[in-house]
Amino acid sequence: MARITRRELMSILGAFGVVAALGGLAFGLPAIDRSLPDTRPVRADEPYLVGAGVTVVPPAGATLDVTVTRPGGSTGTALFRLGTVQYQVAVRPFDGDLRTAGERLRHRITATSGYQVTGPQLAVTTAGGLDGLQGGYSAPGRSGRYAVFVADGLTIEVTVSGTDLDLARTLPQIEASTRTVQTDGRER
Repeated sequence: MARITRRELMSILGAFGVVAALGGLAFGLPAIDRSLPDTRPVRADEPYLVGAGVTVVPPAGATLDVTVTRPGGSTGTALFRLGTVQYQVAVRPFDGDLRTAGERLRHRITATSGYQVTGPQLAVTTAGGLDGLQGGYSAPGRSGRYAVFVADGLTIEVTVSGTDLDLARTLPQIEASTRTVQTDGRER
């Protein structure tokens, strides 16, 4: 019978260690991820940085969906939830005008099967003076609102959707929150 040298034994133990570590990562991390909540509360009295220097004050009672929210230096997305209502603010670089940004957002909405824009786009202005366009849309079992702003080389898109009853109940809070959208004023 062949003897195992100390060096071979250490190699075997090292290999078992690597396999155990990989197994821990493969099974342990997903288990930890599933145990963490998908949402977390956010303060309604302080601005939330969406990305690219754009902030918004979330509505009272909102939670942040951390599975979708992605802040960044030149882009960003924040998804807030108020019960079943979804309130998303997305920021990306943009070099066009407000009318083009509004048409682009309307096109993306209607490109989704079953979604249709309802009514014309109307002017909207934030408390900080950002001019934008807003409108509504419908989808199977849901209604929605949208707004778009262009400032500092960015487009800021706000989309809201929920069941008719829940949306009607939360829309005043969401509209008040949307009026708090502002940029840090730096051109991108």
